[in-house]
Amino acid sequence: MQAEIITIGDEILIGQILDTNSTYIAGELNRIGISVYQITSVQDEKEHIMKTLAEAGNRADVVIITGGLGPTKDDITKHTFCEFFEDTLVRDERVLAHIEELFARYIDTPISELNRQQAMVPSRATVLMNRYGTAPGMWMEKGKKIFIALPGVPYEMKALLQEEVLPGLQAAYHRPYILHKTVITYGMGESAIANLLEDWENSLPSFIKLAYLPNLGKVRLRLTARGENKKVLQAAVDEKIKDLYPLIGDVIYGMENDAALETLIGKVLTEKKMTLAVAESCTGGRIAEQITSVPGTSAYFRGGVVSYATEVKTDVLQVPGELIDKYSVVSAEVAEAMAAGARKLLKADFAVSVTGNAGPAKGDSDADIGTVYIGVAAPGTVYAQKFNFGNHREKVVNKAANKALEILWKEILKN
Repeated sequence: MQAEIITIGDEILIGQILDTNSTYIAGELNRIGISVYQITSVQDEKEHIMKTLAEAGNRADVVIITGGLGPTKDDITKHTFCEFFEDTLVRDERVLAHIEELFARYIDTPISELNRQQAMVPSRATVLMNRYGTAPGMWMEKGKKIFIALPGVPYEMKALLQEEVLPGLQAAYHRPYILHKTVITYGMGESAIANLLEDWENSLPSFIKLAYLPNLGKVRLRLTARGENKKVLQAAVDEKIKDLYPLIGDVIYGMENDAALETLIGKVLTEKKMTLAVAESCTGGRIAEQITSVPGTSAYFRGGVVSYATEVKTDVLQVPGELIDKYSVVSAEVAEAMAAGARKLLKADFAVSVTGNAGPAKGDSDADIGTVYIGVAAPGTVYAQKFNFGNHREKVVNKAANKALEILWKEILKN
């Protein structure tokens, strides 16, 4: 089973918006055993869309299109879709009633003829009712190929995919089972892990594939298995994951989706009834953002201070000015003082701090670009570690945030 995803819209091609729809659709198709062969983005131009639809139909069993279903003149997907199938548009009374109800209940502006035109659909289409918007989805077939058009608004698309498209595809096709399991590692590079896993990787059965997914301080190891028997695949993948621990168990932090490091930190702190604070400089709040991405953070996270300016370090975190004069703002001594200051200020059991030089200029320190100190204050101890994360600003910030969480996690486990 192969699928192709086509996103339509000039706003994607000029970089005005991110194409998050394709990522979501691809993940959901994989979950039900349909592999995505290709993802394509095209402009709002009829001939381009027609050509892409034809090519996709030659490659894939299922073609899913998003975008261009709005009421304005630049939204041409529906008319092009209709022409591709040599069909005509007809008014769907059920869709029209839904549009009129939406305007009556939720929209202050009067309904226009443009809005009512949203109820026009190809005569041979199976209409997919969009309960959150005015543009319906459309399901059409050509030969043995399925073509599905969905609105580009993400929450509308997701609802239609879950309520209409996925159940329909599951009913229409017999699909193999596709299993993905991803192991999360921190603190070791991709090539170093690959060297340790060479024999293990060579021993994988033919139906299991391994992918390395490095991301600034952490590496995800994704195992993908395909076959007809779900239980056999799960047992085989679980056994291979078990064999990883004697090889790299010291850098494995768990499985993706159920054990991100920030989730593990929150779980243990909640169990211990302990609290956390952060003090950030070069990471600019990135650590706090990751921590608060986990539901239930208020049970253990006290708060954070983004002490970007030197005077915020001295005035808010109470870092002694003479310490900064002697060692500079990018130093182990200042990282330790920041962590201790945040722990005291926010009345937390643990605090983690980051101060460094992410570039492109050196700022208030002569430290080399990429130099970062991470400090930890915990019951009975305060310390800092030095790192160099390279010369790319975004890389430095993300690696520093990931490393700070890693160090914090190890410290929490000691307590």
